[in-house]
Amino acid sequence: MFIDEVDILIKSGKGGDGIVSFRREKHVPLGGPNGGDGGKGGSIVFVGDEGMSTLLDLKFQKHVYAKAGENGMRKKMKGADAKDVLVKVPLGTTIYREGTREVLADITEHGQAEIIAKGGHGGRGNTTFSSSRNKAPNFQENGGQGIEMNLHIELKLLADVGLIGFPSVGKSTLITVLSNSRPKIADYPFTTLIPNLGVVQVPGRQSFVLADMPGLIKGASEGLGLGIQFLKHIERTRVLIHVVEMSPESLREPYEDYVTINEELKNYDYNLLERPQIIVASKMDVEGAEERLIAFKKHFDEDTLIIPVSAIVNDNLKELVYEASILLETTPFFYKKDEVVDDYVEYTYNEEDMDFVINRISDVTFDVKGALVEKLYNRANLDTDESLTIFITKLRKAGLDDRLRDAGAKSGDTIIIMDLELEFVE
Repeated sequence: MFIDEVDILIKSGKGGDGIVSFRREKHVPLGGPNGGDGGKGGSIVFVGDEGMSTLLDLKFQKHVYAKAGENGMRKKMKGADAKDVLVKVPLGTTIYREGTREVLADITEHGQAEIIAKGGHGGRGNTTFSSSRNKAPNFQENGGQGIEMNLHIELKLLADVGLIGFPSVGKSTLITVLSNSRPKIADYPFTTLIPNLGVVQVPGRQSFVLADMPGLIKGASEGLGLGIQFLKHIERTRVLIHVVEMSPESLREPYEDYVTINEELKNYDYNLLERPQIIVASKMDVEGAEERLIAFKKHFDEDTLIIPVSAIVNDNLKELVYEASILLETTPFFYKKDEVVDDYVEYTYNEEDMDFVINRISDVTFDVKGALVEKLYNRANLDTDESLTIFITKLRKAGLDDRLRDAGAKSGDTIIIMDLELEFVE
């Protein structure tokens, strides 16, 4: 089953919590803190696999979760890091953040690994906070939260050359003869329901990957027929072979077919019309095809390359693959600049995300929220006075007092932070 689009939910693992622990061995006075740090949570990593050709596995998985890191232990022992979850995907897979359509990664090489959701860091045990000023810290740090997000994943085939044209113009027969592909072939429209890939061997030159795209029709770029489902697979190709049927059995005019298909490519955009095209006049073994070819050529300059072929009798097929291989040597990739992401993407807080969101509930009550507040709150274990003091001190250093004053807070007002109610003191 060919699946080229899926929506999944991923969540990286939470970091393990640090612990509060003190040495209590016999005959060891003032043993000091020995609470260990927590382990790192597992990350969600997408990996390119050239042996895959579909997103079928993810279609039925739907959820990908990584495990949490292990909590710290006594005797300064660090908790174990959780294993990263590797999600294998075919080459040509683009990963989007669902909703915003932000491109998180574009996987085009075998073994390419992209961290999409980084696991939470391990929390620090009380040993880490020991200093000359505080030799017996009675607090620790919780592990960082995992990242949860919905993804939209698309597969865009990595083919060098794409076969385009109306249904039943001979594309499937052509790829069968030229390569090792064996698509379903029948004498009715839309026989090809999925793109087919085949490797074409060119004597004395480098081989290339040929893709047979399902037949396009007028309005394909707007969702008619099967075209809108598979036009995206043409985005990665560098050369297009435009197959136009010359058989009189076709009730359509060859030149009108040619113009219609190019119009759909133009409407779909992605610079599809910038790719060099080789025009192939197919089914030339049928009686009357020669006359239709002569009429078709009148719409083009004499320099336009139009190759008449017959897949049935192997006529001019060598010339076709040779011309395609020459064009590939001089034609660049057409990836969109905003589509390709260098290196991997990690979740980071933007400056505006670290700000405070202050809502005035009443004349004397203020509610404080924000990404920074939530981050510090999740990391703090507020069971002890020391932890609470450190939590408030960090917020003040980040500028919370000034923001509260700007919002109109005065001494004695109530400040609500998550599930805490505090008094504002100037």
